[in-house]
Amino acid sequence: MAKKKVVALLSGGLDSQLAVRMMQERGFEVSAVAIRTPFCDFDCGRGCGFEIRERAEELGVDLKTVYLGDEYIEMLKAPKHGIGAGMNPCVDCRAMMFEAAKERMEEVGAEFIISGEVLGQRPMSQHRDAMRIIEKDSGLRGKIVRPLSGALLDPTDAERSGLIRREDLGMVRGRSRKPQLRMAREYGIANPPNAGGGCLLTDKAFGRRAKDLFAHTETPTINDIELLKVGRHFRLGDGARMIVGRDKAENEAIQALALPGDIVMEDAENVGPVTLVRGPDAAAHTAFCAAVTLRYSDSEAGREGSVAMSGAAGGTLRAVPAEPDECSRAML
Repeated sequence: MAKKKVVALLSGGLDSQLAVRMMQERGFEVSAVAIRTPFCDFDCGRGCGFEIRERAEELGVDLKTVYLGDEYIEMLKAPKHGIGAGMNPCVDCRAMMFEAAKERMEEVGAEFIISGEVLGQRPMSQHRDAMRIIEKDSGLRGKIVRPLSGALLDPTDAERSGLIRREDLGMVRGRSRKPQLRMAREYGIANPPNAGGGCLLTDKAFGRRAKDLFAHTETPTINDIELLKVGRHFRLGDGARMIVGRDKAENEAIQALALPGDIVMEDAENVGPVTLVRGPDAAAHTAFCAAVTLRYSDSEAGREGSVAMSGAAGGTLRAVPAEPDECSRAML
């Protein structure tokens, strides 16, 4: 008989790998779906799951990647179930991910979806009520199996139909990783990855910048989101913001993200940052932005210098480096 199929939400972390192994051990053929968003991208190279393709190969599963871009940003404007300590809409986010997995489940004719979620591991999305909400919102009531904690949760359709047995499901709960590390040894998973999420929205500092962007921009673009990831950020009234590079890599990124309507500044005489000013009244703030640019360059404090402008405004401005407290008042 052909193996029954299941679809796994694969993050590349240990828990999702264990969930796959548990289902494979019980004779299921597993297909994997990996979800990318503007805030959590395993291709970013920052260690938040970018080895996911290697993990899929080691597990022997086919992998489909799904990118949630504009629709994710639209959701983030008003998440139905609120946000966490940063700007993380974990419940709405998980529902969107399971919706993408549902499409894959229907494509391959799978019986249900699995994930590595552990009861009580994350405060916002991994408690019983949140899990039920996620199943309802994604249209997957009874179709999500969480193998690591399944014996502690409500029976699923897979249990009721006899596809899986409750005694084959785990009873892992809470934040301790000891049970998972023991299981990793049993399944021969070498060098299990450390715990931790890769979503930028859980970071409080990044969350402040994101909240400011959404408060002042009706519909942020992917370009706006990418800018949030680099530089020092300053709010210049309701109509403009400024991003100042902190090193060569950030300067290059800011240059690459500059749009025709932006103003780009650099110290004309010393090594320093690339500054980008964006917004409908950006030109009204060029004097202050020039002073901030000199503040973070090698320009001598208190000595007037030159700042070159390009993009929506050209020419040279003379300015004195801004004082630290002037910068801190506008910094996000």
